[in-house]
Amino acid sequence: MTVMKTMNRIYLSSPHMSDEGYEMEYVKEAFDTNWIAPLGMNVNGFEKELALKVGTKAAAALSSGTAALHLALKAAGVGAGDIVFCQSLTFSATANPIIYQNAIPVFIDSDYETWNMCPEALEEAFIKYPEVKAVIVVHLYGLSADLDRIMGICKRYNVTLIEDAAESLGTTYKGKQTGTFGDYGIYSFNGNKIITTSGGGMLISNDEERIAKARFWAMQSRDPAPHYQHSELGYNYRMSNVVAGIGRGQLKVLDQRVEKKRAIFEFYQQELSHLEGLSFMPTNEWNRPNYWLSTLTLKGKVQPIDVMNALETENIESRPIWKPMHKQPYFERYDFVGSNVSERLFETGVCLPSDTKVKDEELGRVVKIIRGLWK
Repeated sequence: MTVMKTMNRIYLSSPHMSDEGYEMEYVKEAFDTNWIAPLGMNVNGFEKELALKVGTKAAAALSSGTAALHLALKAAGVGAGDIVFCQSLTFSATANPIIYQNAIPVFIDSDYETWNMCPEALEEAFIKYPEVKAVIVVHLYGLSADLDRIMGICKRYNVTLIEDAAESLGTTYKGKQTGTFGDYGIYSFNGNKIITTSGGGMLISNDEERIAKARFWAMQSRDPAPHYQHSELGYNYRMSNVVAGIGRGQLKVLDQRVEKKRAIFEFYQQELSHLEGLSFMPTNEWNRPNYWLSTLTLKGKVQPIDVMNALETENIESRPIWKPMHKQPYFERYDFVGSNVSERLFETGVCLPSDTKVKDEELGRVVKIIRGLWK
């Protein structure tokens, strides 16, 4: 049976430009000065302003979060045959750059306390693979990992830690921004992120020399010569001046977006927590999430597919939690360390509409539909 969808669609997380028009001011400046291509005041300004916002020494504006992860691995010296520990419960963009470097991923399970990399599983992986070159931890859905324990393990083994903070810009761990704890951190400004440049990413670090090197690689590794000379392999990874202008405007409203995301989560929590078998994503006293997506898990008669189907029937977007990398057809050949936590979260999890443009009455529609499944 075909269902007629007459109500306006409620999105999971869509782009949200500022009411003040900050983005257009910077974009107009780029057009007025004819700095349309890579480089320009917006690129430099976005790097400096984001670095100041999160509290790091240096940043490189790139074409995507994936490009940022790729260059982080390259900066860490990861090469062919090297082992990289990677959180399994994540989007494939976390793992793909490991393959770009012809390295070998070993996937690490999550824990229920954070939904992120399990320190016990990480310890087990180090015992099994003491020659590991780097660790990629993810801050899933804006929830920070247990960073003190994970950093302690990495320091003990003298291994580079890379934070995939693509989903957690604006999240703090013990008062400090995620992405700034590891040797390298990355952010994504894809269209569904908490702030967006339509596409783009940022590599950050306190190692200013390595960030400068990353910028060099991102500009095709062009040597300082009057002709086109290249002594190293390069990439076309630099962010354009127009895109960076959007980012500068978006950065001005980041705090507003975080507060709206938090309000959405708290509304769902208030209206749905009483339902049997329903639990929300964990929050810890040391973690102040950006609540990029409001997520929950279900056990009992109502299953995730029931919620997603009921919402889609009413033209409301929702999605499952990420399918773990070690269960993906491409990556299943690689080793996995842990139990079945990430698999269980995938099987029982649902991401609810968390669009910062959502209206109160639309949130009311969402919770009414979900409550109806328990009747």
